[in-house]
Amino acid sequence: MKNRGRRKRRRIPLRPIALGGGALTVCGLLIATMMPGARAEPSAMPAVRDFLIAWQVGNYEAAAGQTIGADKEQVADALGRVRQQLDAAALRLSLGTEVQGSGVDQIVKKGDEADARFTVKIDLGENGQPWEYPGLMHLRRVGGKWKIVWSPSVINTKLQPGQRLAVVTEVPKRAAITDTRGHSVLREVGAYNIGVNPGQLADPAKTLDQLAKQTKMDGGRRLDAERLLGRVRSAPPQAFLPLLTLQVPKHNALIQRLGTIPGIQALPITAPIAPAYAPELIGSLGPATADRLQQVGAPYQPGDTIGVSGIQLLQQRRLAGTPTVRVVAQDETGKNTEELRSWDGLRPAGVQTTLDPAYQARADFALQELPYAASMVAVRPSTGEVLAVSNHGTNGENRAFEGRYPPGLTFGIVSAEALFSQAKLTPTTETTCPGSVTVGGRTFTNQARGDTTLTNAFAASCKTSLAQLGGKLDAQALVREAAQFGVGKDWGLSVPAFTGSLPTPANDGEKAAAMVGEGKTEVSPLGMALVAAAAYTATWRPPYVFKADDLATTVQAPPPQSLQPESVASLKRVLTRTATHGNAHGARVSGDVVGVAALATRGDGKTVSWFVGSSGDRAFAIAVEGTVNTPKLAARFLTGRP
Repeated sequence: MKNRGRRKRRRIPLRPIALGGGALTVCGLLIATMMPGARAEPSAMPAVRDFLIAWQVGNYEAAAGQTIGADKEQVADALGRVRQQLDAAALRLSLGTEVQGSGVDQIVKKGDEADARFTVKIDLGENGQPWEYPGLMHLRRVGGKWKIVWSPSVINTKLQPGQRLAVVTEVPKRAAITDTRGHSVLREVGAYNIGVNPGQLADPAKTLDQLAKQTKMDGGRRLDAERLLGRVRSAPPQAFLPLLTLQVPKHNALIQRLGTIPGIQALPITAPIAPAYAPELIGSLGPATADRLQQVGAPYQPGDTIGVSGIQLLQQRRLAGTPTVRVVAQDETGKNTEELRSWDGLRPAGVQTTLDPAYQARADFALQELPYAASMVAVRPSTGEVLAVSNHGTNGENRAFEGRYPPGLTFGIVSAEALFSQAKLTPTTETTCPGSVTVGGRTFTNQARGDTTLTNAFAASCKTSLAQLGGKLDAQALVREAAQFGVGKDWGLSVPAFTGSLPTPANDGEKAAAMVGEGKTEVSPLGMALVAAAAYTATWRPPYVFKADDLATTVQAPPPQSLQPESVASLKRVLTRTATHGNAHGARVSGDVVGVAALATRGDGKTVSWFVGSSGDRAFAIAVEGTVNTPKLAARFLTGRP
């Protein structure tokens, strides 16, 4: 039928229609300028609008009802699988290409045929960055109504019949943690990759729910079954998908239980995932359970092998990098036919520590036969770098760094230096060593030595001498001098450590207790190793365990702190006498060994045996939670022999 007298119609491009949360806001209208009395042709806009809204809000049957050319159930199923195949957190659709300044018409009609352009925005959640791409649908007017001609290309213009979307995640090989010589501190161990072939699972939700329930580990940690399901649905259906890695023999029982779940497969592997030494510092790897994922954050997924303690956890993102994520079109055989979008991950980078394998072996050797829990730290006084960290029987705790112990008379290193620098005493200052003395209502006892020099009193472990001499120091002066040795300071260390605590004594009794390392005074083996280092070089230096500058902590490390040379010279005389003729005598395996041995009593009444000293450019501290001959342990460390 001819439309006589009708003006030529002018086509006006549409601005985008934003569809969010089920609401539709029409930002532009199709306006046709017609002669008076003319009838408007039916617009394709309502069909496009209703289809996009229904698809976005998940009413796939309604969306399929706007289509022709395919079975409605198949169309609804195809639309519903888009979110699953991408494990999408959100899907937003809008009419138009949203290209600024674009002169492209959003709906173009040619008789009973039309093409509509739209924009797809998909939040891939844990799989990657938001993905935005232009869409195109073809429409046909049937019986006076516009319908979308169904094709997989409506989902993505590059998708062909028989194809599906899939997310391919390429996890890079984890970088190594190395020692000061550049050798890996990790060793190869046996393990199993536990996973599935997604396309072979009869009931993926049931399988993964059973997997999550069985993988209760490490104090009740579990995998997130819902997030695992999303990961499986978005993975290529024909390829093995590893979900977690379990070490043997540690997880043998769990591996056997998982083998009874239909669809779960276990593939044996060997991998460098266990620390060869210093495990409490280096840390361990394990599956990304729900709570651990909250620590490390995106883009890691349930079951991924991540750092769960120590340096492995603290440097997780650096060591693991981030995965490369690709969205691909796959045919029915699981073959990738085309890459639709990709996001490059970050390359892993290694972490080099200051640990010296020779010193580490000696430290482990020194403690290995003890019947008690024990910890040891060795540092290089000239730099502050940590050379060895050994923990024996500490149940995975890094007490070498984080232990809180009363130092006993090893704290006399600090007290003696304070007497030399603040009270101007000398090593030959006369003092007394009674068997018992009461200061400020607090009683201190030891074997009586009578009148003697400060040097001899220190070598003979005379608490009563130091307790009395505390009267020559102001309480604040003692605290300040301890701070010069790093006690209670923020070291700016990149790993957790206890820097020590010395509250300002409130009275003479508390000050006397602080002088002999009792009362409220607490330290860690690392802190006392740094005290010994400062006594050797006359400079306290903050410790560090990483060699690379880009691994420096965000907390500014304090600058080195110089001690008075004259006071340190006097301190060395005292420590030398203690090593040659005093309580540290058994450690004197060479002429440069100095130090002090002591017993301290914890608040629970248990004994801590200490050795704190140095030999050349090596300073170290040993703390044993029981009564032992610590000078002998020091000798084992220094010689590497029983």
